[in-house]
Amino acid sequence: MKNERVAILGASDKPDRYAHKALRLLRAHGHDVIPVHPALAEIEGVPVTKRLSEIEGPVDTVTVYVRPEVAESVLPEIIALKPGRVIFNPGTESEVLRGALTKAGISSVDACTLVLLQTGQY
Repeated sequence: MKNERVAILGASDKPDRYAHKALRLLRAHGHDVIPVHPALAEIEGVPVTKRLSEIEGPVDTVTVYVRPEVAESVLPEIIALKPGRVIFNPGTESEVLRGALTKAGISSVDACTLVLLQTGQY
């Protein structure tokens, strides 16, 4: 298994949220997580980045946990980051984003990060 550098767009410090569960499970699987949220400073000791544009260095995956309109508003930042792929978790799917990502040569998948990790498909 390759350990990835994963940006979590819409990270949460609330334990009942799927974005929070994804952060914990990604870390448990040895991945380097970069939580992204404009109003949080840290989640479980992990520093939070305010914007995708503040991330330095390569990112393997962006996993999306925000409404499509929020993700669409940061489309230029996602494309500039040039992740290997973008995961649209249930409820975050966006044809606008998918089309722009495809045009930019960035793959995307509609999937649940938690399920991918728990079934060895990540």
